[in-house]
Amino acid sequence: MQYIYENFTFPPDQSFTIRRDIYEPKMYTSLKSHINFEIALIENCVGKRFIGDNIEDFEGAELVLLGSYLPHCWQFYKVIEPTSPTTCIVIHFFPDFLGKQLLERPEAKHLHKLFNDAAKGVHFSGATITQAKILMEQMLCENGLSKAALMLRLLDLLSSSASSKVLSSPFFNIIENSAEAQKIDKVFDYIFENFRKEIALTDVANIAHMSPAAFCRFFKSKTNRTLIDFVNEVRIGHAAKLLIEGKHNITEACFNSGYNNLSNFNKHFRNIKGMSPRDFLKQYNTDPQDLLLETTE
Repeated sequence: MQYIYENFTFPPDQSFTIRRDIYEPKMYTSLKSHINFEIALIENCVGKRFIGDNIEDFEGAELVLLGSYLPHCWQFYKVIEPTSPTTCIVIHFFPDFLGKQLLERPEAKHLHKLFNDAAKGVHFSGATITQAKILMEQMLCENGLSKAALMLRLLDLLSSSASSKVLSSPFFNIIENSAEAQKIDKVFDYIFENFRKEIALTDVANIAHMSPAAFCRFFKSKTNRTLIDFVNEVRIGHAAKLLIEGKHNITEACFNSGYNNLSNFNKHFRNIKGMSPRDFLKQYNTDPQDLLLETTE
């Protein structure tokens, strides 16, 4: 699949947009992304969801939150109720749509975490979908502060949901302590810049001004994974991106992601993605008979 980057502009009297679309089945072979955050509620269809490097089948109501530049699309198979259309309510916004100060308030702690998780895509299920639909339906009929208040209620609902899960490759967890956050951020920056090379534990520990043993304990406690696991997730996530873009074959993706042999690459890819690179790539080779449903046309 190819990437299509979109750009949305908001009307001068609105800090976010919401609309309802009715979709007709059609062929689609691209992943779309945009700088805006997106909340999408799709109803009355069965198909396959592509969010970043996550691929899953879905059926019925589908509610997701997407962060900036996260590639996404929905592959359409059939409607559930033939007499009703497939619809989508989609919201585009920026996290600071009501000002950056909002996210700095202690009451916004869970919202801040939600927005960090959005970088990987968040899927909601159960009662959260029912409650979100009510709020989104009301937002379609409101303007001004009334609509903004409903948006805050929706975000509060999503940030406190007990039926959410992150979809794409995990890259980081929210770090509450600012000093610890600075250490983790420096480590992440180093890994993101150097994951194509060999990364030594001593070099990374020096960045955090810790001994290797102390750093390993610190990193595991803050990210719930070892340094080696994290580096492999970054490398495999990058390799998956290269494969999805269609510009690199498996061997090229391997050597462009920090691995020096295919056997090791295949092993880590299978451990992280649950399938071989070849099987992963096959899922993005859209059959002409497949129909894709996209929330951001």
